[in-house]
Amino acid sequence: MKEKWIWYAKAQTGVLLFPLGLCLFGEAVTRRIAGEPWFWWGTIALATINAGVGLMIESGLIGGFPRAPK
Repeated sequence: MKEKWIWYAKAQTGVLLFPLGLCLFGEAVTRRIAGEPWFWWGTIALATINAGVGLMIESGLIGGFPRAPK
């Protein structure tokens, strides 16, 4: 049962971090177009997107919910 909760926590954290990173990336692009400082927004966006994708892959979210061994 504990493994399913760990899977769920990793998967949901990844699912939440990925779009957050995309929003931060959009903010960085907007700031760059406006001529404002954008580097740190872009750096944080890159790290957040990578963390989200990494957690989704690590949790096996792409493969589906973990099943009990038969």
